[in-house]
Amino acid sequence: MTRAVVLARHPEGAVVEQDFDVIEMPVGDCPAGYFRTRNRVISLDAGFRQWMTAGAGDNYLTGMQVGDPVQSIVLGEVIESHHPDYPVGSFVSARTAWEESSVLDGSDLCSALIVDGEIPLHQYMGILGPTGMTAWVGLHEIGRPKPGETVVVSAAGGAVGTVVGQLAKSEGCRVIGLTSTREKAQWLEAEVGYDRVIDRETQPHLANALSAAAPEGIDIFFDNVGGNALNIAMGQLREQARLVLCGAISQYESAVEPLTNSWELITKRARMEGFMFSDYVESFPAIAEDIRARLARGEVKSFDAVYHGIEQTPRAFCDMMHGISRGKCLVTLD
Repeated sequence: MTRAVVLARHPEGAVVEQDFDVIEMPVGDCPAGYFRTRNRVISLDAGFRQWMTAGAGDNYLTGMQVGDPVQSIVLGEVIESHHPDYPVGSFVSARTAWEESSVLDGSDLCSALIVDGEIPLHQYMGILGPTGMTAWVGLHEIGRPKPGETVVVSAAGGAVGTVVGQLAKSEGCRVIGLTSTREKAQWLEAEVGYDRVIDRETQPHLANALSAAAPEGIDIFFDNVGGNALNIAMGQLREQARLVLCGAISQYESAVEPLTNSWELITKRARMEGFMFSDYVESFPAIAEDIRARLARGEVKSFDAVYHGIEQTPRAFCDMMHGISRGKCLVTLD
């Protein structure tokens, strides 16, 4: 038997631990063309909340069904193989589920990993994995930062936000973060390296706070939130600004807020573009090498909230969604 976390019910509003169950499942067969993993690290990503809602499903992913293991990106070690590309003892990253063991065929974002024993394994699901890829692709491929530009990052204390802020600083930009509490803002300034952080707790009027922090306007807005924060930022752009649409956490658990400042995109000759990190799979090795070099030079650091054990996965996911954890949220299964 093996354990997995399944969707106990479709969440309504804010996700809670009771929306999930930890169950035992039989160990299935591993037929020709497949391999079995012992999963070592589970990546928790806010975007998957979108596909937990009843009736969810789109051109990117099917909606999750009650009773099924919760979809996720996972790092696993191959323990049985009938697939020539994934021998026993190798490591893989794949889109599978919150489960201790998976049977895979090499599809669905599955790729072999070469791990360095000097690097904590969980970082291959964080700054050297999907999180780092997302931050790098969004900033460099879409944002295209230039030294001296002002970059504003929403959900700055989250997994992607902490990496984007550091990457932008290393490119010579002035970096402003948006976050929930003054405590988290102070941490982002002191530890992560943001030049200035606006928090909802002590600065509830975002438009005024942004005007004060960036009086000449915003060159790049890296958005993980959507809704009102995005709308306000759209009203404070510089000419030729770039808006990077990475996530929309404000609408995963509540109604979609309208955008009213789209005219600014025209008058400021700005560009708004969304992306999925999976569109850049061929670039992952080069991106990972760039981030690894930045880590070695001390330009960036990894900020991780690590939980231990499959049974902690529901709590870890809820902590991440509700802003309790900082940086990348992960569950290790050793």
